Amino acid sequence: QVQLVESGGGLVQAGGSLRLACAASVRTFSSSAAGWFRQTPGKEREFVAGITTSGGSTGYADSVKGRFTISRDNAKSTVYLQMNSLKPEDTAVYYCAAGSSLRTLRIGLTENWGQGTQVTVSS
Repeated sequence: QVQLVESGGGLVQAGGSLRLACAASVRTFSSSAAGWFRQTPGKEREFVAGITTSGGSTGYADSVKGRFTISRDNAKSTVYLQMNSLKPEDTAVYYCAAGSSLRTLRIGLTENWGQGTQVTVSS
């Protein structure tokens, strides 16, 4: 099982930017698809962005397309989420996840989750 630790959350004004990072505990992270999810109170966790093992393919939720960018540095066993043009509705706890493929990761089919980092966007 991969241990994932998120960082980079915080409070930002609408229109601002944040960059989240997720560090994995194992070198084999490079053989895992990775992604970001978010959750607000009373709602289910939702897929935000995902990336394949090599970084050659990515996927995004419609709500963040054109504003968020996922990337990874396998040498550092780290995946990033650059969030620009943030909106109050982006406020949530953001979770990093790793899985066997981007296809299964998109539907949350994994046991490898980080502890989450809070992102708050003020209006």
